[in-house]
Amino acid sequence: MKTNWHDPDAISLMLDECETWAVVGLSGDPHRTAYEIAELLQQHGKRIVPIHPNAPVVLGEQGYPTLADVPFPIDVVDVFRRSEAAGEFADQAVAIGAKGVWFQLGVIDEDAFARTTAAGVPMVMDTCPAIEWRRR
Repeated sequence: MKTNWHDPDAISLMLDECETWAVVGLSGDPHRTAYEIAELLQQHGKRIVPIHPNAPVVLGEQGYPTLADVPFPIDVVDVFRRSEAAGEFADQAVAIGAKGVWFQLGVIDEDAFARTTAAGVPMVMDTCPAIEWRRR
């Protein structure tokens, strides 16, 4: 299946127009990539929402155990999970009305990409906001 995982329009929509980013897998460990990227998102003016079973407060933002538990709209669901576990979060993102789904570098699920984009939700896969901001 040939797909456009790095669609420039989807990347621009999420980086430029979307403000609230749920970060799936974000914990309070500053040595994890999810933490570093969440910090970068904040530096770019984004509000981050940690999604983690323990619902920790991370970088000053209250966490939630699931996307469905977040009591306000989410623009982008940014997924830091292994590929085999990531697809369910794309489905949840569609279910909550997110404007976009972002699978981080190395996270690939072609079926989830097909389902998400077929539902009309832009999706970016196998890249990172840090990489995309540097390309600008």
